[in-house]
Parts: sequence; C-alpha cells; structure tokens
Amino acid sequence: MGNGGFRVARGWRIRNILLNMMMISIVAVMGCSNDEVSPSQSTVQKDETTLVIGAYSVAKDALSEILPLFHKEWEQKTGQNIKFQESYEASGTQARAIVGGFEADVTLLAMEGDIEKLVKADLLDEEWKNKPENGMVTRSIVVMGTREGNPLGIKEFTDLTKPGIKVVYPNPKTSGGAQWDINAIYGAGLRLSEEQGKKDPEVAKQFLEKVHHNIESLDKSGRSSMAAFEYGVGDVIVTYENELRARIQKGVKYEIVVPKDTILIENPAAVISKYADKHDTREVAEAFIEYLWSEEAQRIFAKHGFRPVNDVVYNENISEYPIPEGLFDIEYLGGWEYVRETIYSKRGVWYQVLAGL
Repeated sequence: MGNGGFRVARGWRIRNILLNMMMISIVAVMGCSNDEVSPSQSTVQKDETTLVIGAYSVAKDALSEILPLFHKEWEQKTGQNIKFQESYEASGTQARAIVGGFEADVTLLAMEGDIEKLVKADLLDEEWKNKPENGMVTRSIVVMGTREGNPLGIKEFTDLTKPGIKVVYPNPKTSGGAQWDINAIYGAGLRLSEEQGKKDPEVAKQFLEKVHHNIESLDKSGRSSMAAFEYGVGDVIVTYENELRARIQKGVKYEIVVPKDTILIENPAAVISKYADKHDTREVAEAFIEYLWSEEAQRIFAKHGFRPVNDVVYNENISEYPIPEGLFDIEYLGGWEYVRETIYSKRGVWYQVLAGL
C-alpha cells in the first residue's frame, strides 16, 4: 500500500475513532440529562398539586379570600404549591354535577341533604359528619330583605301573604338555599298552627300556598334571586341573612327583616373521598376542610355575613347575630329525610303548591 493509501486508511480510522467518541459523548450527555430531568420532573409533580372545589354559589365570595390564605399556610407547612380549580353553582345543581361525573375533591354545599346525595352515590364516606360541628362549617338564618326604609312595613312571613306583595326566592328543585327558604316559611306556618291549638302540616301547607301566590321570580339559585332583586324585581326577597349582609357591606341600601319564627341554616363541607383518592389529593383535601373551622377562616365567613360555628369567633360577633325568639332547626320539621319525603318528593307539599292541589 502506498503512502496515499495509508493516509486514506488512517484518515478513515481517525474519523471512525472521532465518530465513536462523539457517540459516546452524546450517550453520556443524554444519560446525564435523563438523570437530571427525572428528579426535577418528579419534584414538580411532588411540589405541586391541584385541588378541585365544587361549591354552592353563595360561598364564592368568602372562598375567594379563604383559598389564598390556605394556600399560603399549606405551602409553608409542606413546601407544596396548590392550584385551585373552582366551580360554583346552585347547591342542588352542584351535587348533581358531582354525582354525574364532575370530579371535585372537596365540596361546600347549602345543606346536609345535598351531601347525602353524594353518600348514596358512593362518592363520600358515610362518616363525613364525624367532624367538628357535625361537618357544618357555617350557619345562617332565613330572613327577608326589602328596599331601603322597608316601604311596605314588612315584619313577619305573614306579611308576604298580603295582596300585591311581590315575593322573590329561588327554586327548591335546583337550589339548596331555596329549600331552606321554603322550610322557613313552612315552619312559620307550623308555628301559626300551634298558636291555633296543634301542630298541623295542612295549615303550614296552606300558609306556604298563600306566600307562593305572590311569587314574582323563581330563580335557579340564591345568588340568581339576589341578582334579580338587585335589578328591581319584587318587593321582598326571602334569602340567607349572609346574602343580604354581603350586599349591604358593598353599599347596597337594603333592610334586613328578621322574622320571629325562622329556621337555622347549617351548611356542610366534606372531602369527596372517591375523587380525592383518585387524584391523590386526600391529604390536602382533608387539611383544607379542617382549615375551614379555623379562627382565621371563620372570621372571613363572618365578614361575609355567615354566622360562625367557631365559638370564639361567634362571641366576637354576637352583637351582629342575635338569635330570633322563635328560631327552629330542621328537626322541628322532622329532619332532612322526612322533609325530603313530605315536602320535596314528586307528590310532596312543594309539588302540590306548584300544581295548585
């Protein structure tokens, strides 16, 4: 072989050596890159989580302040960043959405009955009430709201039966808040019957019929009814005390009328265990629900017009939340199961009122 051939052969060998060295370097770099990327990817997954919240519409304003505070506390405690996905609907609508496949990790709803729908759908542990205050995170009462100065002189639910009074409240078929409203009116009718000699459901039904005869607007949620009232619909709105307080704090000129006989509202919150376990968010979901009973969170609820369930915070605000003389709770009506069967079933009292039976 001549020198030229040797040079060519040596050139190929050198080229091959260089190529092999380059391939080794590339593989080494890729290997190092994989070693570095994998831990950082797992760190992102570990240090960040998403909590999906399905709540009733009335809780939205309070949660807008509570969520950032919980985020800060959780991050300081665990180093984990939380992203929140939030959905706000009428309580009954929200419960049906969750049963239908909306995978919320936690829920705040207007009433125990809506939580029980989730229990029956095997989405929630039956022990959800084994918490402080039996799982209730806020309280309120049903009141009436009028225009500034209460021009029609509304004092009691009986005033809503007067000719020409235009009444606003939401639809109990879609709104848990509306069921509280209807329960309050129905219960006030029961109290009237007791004054006449005995506790009579027929008298209560007739009283509810008289009030409903004056209905001006029947909306899908408590928040929708409040919006309609703000637009000038109706003379009187039957609603949560906290809804009116929140509007008054924003400068709207309403009067709150507290009937002598009205119902205590209790609003629950719970971890939706099936979805929280599926999303691996059970720990943060449980911590969030526990946080709702903290003094910090309860003060925010109080700020937005809710009656705190925390005794310390309630005592701080007791002058703002006097107890009506004839206040009753759901047990006065027979409990939620009885109420669902007798008032809101397909042939129940509410159906009969709507049908004029």
